[in-house]
Amino acid sequence: MRGPIAPSHVPIARSRSERFDDLVLDAVDRLKPRWSTQLAAVEFAVEEVPPATELGDGPGRLGGEPIPFGRAQPAAGTDPAAVILYRRPLEARARDRETLGALIHDAVVEQVADLLGLSPETVDPGYDDRH
Repeated sequence: MRGPIAPSHVPIARSRSERFDDLVLDAVDRLKPRWSTQLAAVEFAVEEVPPATELGDGPGRLGGEPIPFGRAQPAAGTDPAAVILYRRPLEARARDRETLGALIHDAVVEQVADLLGLSPETVDPGYDDRH
């Protein structure tokens, strides 16, 4: 895991991963007005791909679950709760930057909902309109 995402202050030639991080931060910022208390101790991070433990193996993989876009980890011991998004699966699904932003927002909403034990529609009332 690359670690928590932090806003960058260098406006010159941003990399693909930095632009992706910006879209994640935008999605989180859209949820903060309503969920700031619940999200205050949650770390948001990006990994390139899901770990092998989250993927099926062998012939069953073809008919199994789709590759996940992210995961939510509840707080454990001294580790804070975390929402991790997987950059490559999300980028592979998006046809353009606007679609990527929408996919990232939905993935953040879904993982936050999982973490809080709520439905995605409760976390973001507009979620149902998009699905």
